[in-house]
Amino acid sequence: MDGVSFEVAPGEVLGIAGPNGAGKSTLIAMLLGFLPPDQGEVTVDGSSPRAFVEREGMSYLPELMTLPLNWRADEAIDRLAALAGIAATARLAARERVIEAVGIGEHRGKRLKQLSKGNLQRLGLAQALLTERRVVVFDEPTHGLDPVWTTRFRDIVAGLRRPDRAMVIASHNLDELERLCDRVAIIDRGRIQRVVTVRDAMGAGTPRRWRLRVAAGLDALAAQFPGATIAGDALECLADVAALNHGISQAIAQGALINAVAPSESSLEEAFRSAVVAR
Repeated sequence: MDGVSFEVAPGEVLGIAGPNGAGKSTLIAMLLGFLPPDQGEVTVDGSSPRAFVEREGMSYLPELMTLPLNWRADEAIDRLAALAGIAATARLAARERVIEAVGIGEHRGKRLKQLSKGNLQRLGLAQALLTERRVVVFDEPTHGLDPVWTTRFRDIVAGLRRPDRAMVIASHNLDELERLCDRVAIIDRGRIQRVVTVRDAMGAGTPRRWRLRVAAGLDALAAQFPGATIAGDALECLADVAALNHGISQAIAQGALINAVAPSESSLEEAFRSAVVAR
């Protein structure tokens, strides 16, 4: 990492995005206290990460959970609860709570080697939910999850939000980061290239690329957006929301029938492309 500087405020969800090898894993390792910085300082609530972890702990979901494959799912959660410092008298209730939260009740008696990648990921999520921590770190949390559980993960993150808790989510899934996070740090080659405030990136005054499909009147629509590209019954143009709506209304007045309007890519994808791909 080189010249990286950022702060995650209590109550905030910060996303970390970047191509493979950009430095996301190194950054998370330093945040968790696994690696010391070569230069500079990493602090969590005024303490070094290791001192903070020893004092309060952090909730952490690694990209890949590596556990003995002959353990049963419920046994694994019990052992992880013990490692998390949960008293023996409270482990049963904690185990049942997280099993229900991630929906793996039907798999609780299975050996880990019998679980699918998605169910192993949900087991990892369960262990991250065992304790109430002020810092939560998720590394590729939706890796291996099906669409249903990707959606449910959003609900879990929403439920974890609270004014005194900071969350960090590293992911290659830009769409998920845009849905989940307040800000997203885009990292490439060990540097933060840009920090995107999601609500600002999605602002109505920000030009972005749109894809429109028509049932009739493609020429009338194209006339409203000079420079647009056309492929079949679809048109792609660059416009802010006001210009987009004005152009559509003018085309409709001339007889155009428009049956679909959607961004060509998310606001975060646009920011990522300009900060990383186009450099």
